[in-house]
Amino acid sequence: MVFDFHKKVNYTGSNKVCKKIFEEIPDLIFQFIITPDNYYVFPIVSSSISDIFELTFDDIETHSEKAIFNRILDKDKATFFESFIVAKKNLQRWDLEFRVSLPKKGERWLKISSKPEAESDGNVAFYGRISDITDIKNQELKLKISEARYQFALEASTEGVWDWDMRTNNVFYSSQSMKILDLESMDIFDSPERWDEIVHPDDLAKYYSDIHEHFENKIPFYENYHRVMTSSGKYKWILDRGKVIERDANGKPLRVIGTHTDISAQKEKELDLVKTMQLFREQNSRLLNFSHIVSHNLNTHAGNIKSILDFIDDENDADDKQTMLSHLRTVSNDLNKTIVNLTEIVAIQNDLDSYKVPLQLHFYINRTAEIVNLNDKKITVINEVSDEVLVNFNPAYLESVLLNFTTNALKYSHPSRFPIIKFSFSTQNNSSVLSITDNGLGLDLMKYGEQLFGMYKTFHNHEDAQGIGLYITKNQIEAMKGNITVESEMGVGTTFKIIFSD
Repeated sequence: MVFDFHKKVNYTGSNKVCKKIFEEIPDLIFQFIITPDNYYVFPIVSSSISDIFELTFDDIETHSEKAIFNRILDKDKATFFESFIVAKKNLQRWDLEFRVSLPKKGERWLKISSKPEAESDGNVAFYGRISDITDIKNQELKLKISEARYQFALEASTEGVWDWDMRTNNVFYSSQSMKILDLESMDIFDSPERWDEIVHPDDLAKYYSDIHEHFENKIPFYENYHRVMTSSGKYKWILDRGKVIERDANGKPLRVIGTHTDISAQKEKELDLVKTMQLFREQNSRLLNFSHIVSHNLNTHAGNIKSILDFIDDENDADDKQTMLSHLRTVSNDLNKTIVNLTEIVAIQNDLDSYKVPLQLHFYINRTAEIVNLNDKKITVINEVSDEVLVNFNPAYLESVLLNFTTNALKYSHPSRFPIIKFSFSTQNNSSVLSITDNGLGLDLMKYGEQLFGMYKTFHNHEDAQGIGLYITKNQIEAMKGNITVESEMGVGTTFKIIFSD
């Protein structure tokens, strides 16, 4: 049945129904036939021809295929014609997107979908439709531009993007997220356990607490600083942000998106600043302590000397004067000792010759043991430090520090057992640590911990205790950019730990 809609005929029955249906379809419905001598006829053309090609039925009758072909954009004519020839020759579907240039609407995108059939008389008939897809193409272009911008933003950004589908328990990690972990830069889907397993153990509790607070709608978004283990075995500081973008009817999170930002450099600067501020506080505290000691001790000695001299001036008895002179000698000796101690502390703080060289720790410990064993053979010194261990330190300071800790352990040894002093070496948090453990009297750190390294602070009633040794030792270690910690138990013993800066 042929529906020649562009001709004025009377339609009855199904002819009328088809006509009404075709008039309601915005696409151009067509049938065209190519005869063996390449003559083109259009038995069926719907009224949408006027909207799709801005052509009339008369245009089609008069100019046939040329009227349509002339509307096709020059850039697409070759492709249009070649695809048509292939479809006709092979009797395969003809699907093509192409552009036309219309007098009123300008450039438009069209799509032809057609099926060719060979007829018994040698003709080839095409049945199909042509749709205006300009709006779809514009949306595709906008989407393509948007995706390009998004991709560029991802590639240019230092932030990694993650997208967690909690229904499937899969997480998308962007290339930058993988790059942060020193892994091959590629977008992947993985389980959320990947990140959970590499978060630093010390950061896990806060990490879980923050994200669950957001899941429970207690905070508007999730934000957490934590360390993650990279493929190289080192930790990086990460700023992790996220927000739930989809929940079920009960408020349960279904999808979360977020970002990872590598803030290691910033965190290192922050930690360096904290260390610097701590150093300034310690230096300021030492300065205040030092100035107090200087003013108090020197004034005390000066006052004693003045009092004795006043007594001498007022005293007529020769024996009494001699007694006062002996007292003056004692005060003078004490003053000299105080000045020597203060001078040594100043020298440590200002010593420009406090250079560092690699020192064999095992050798220096053995030499210290030989010195303390000269006077007492009942002392046991255990040197567990390998002779391969080297530390960067000032030789004079290392001798002083080791001797001070050793003699201190002997001075405060337990009266009911022979002294045992053990030296051991370990690596903690990439730092070299020397532990010096004794079995002496021990200290009440809850009571004396903050005063332990103070100047002229003593905690046992020992006749030789002056409270200067640990103060000087701490200053020497800190002058070498090191640190010192202490663990102690009353009646059991004490362990000092020297953390070297190298």
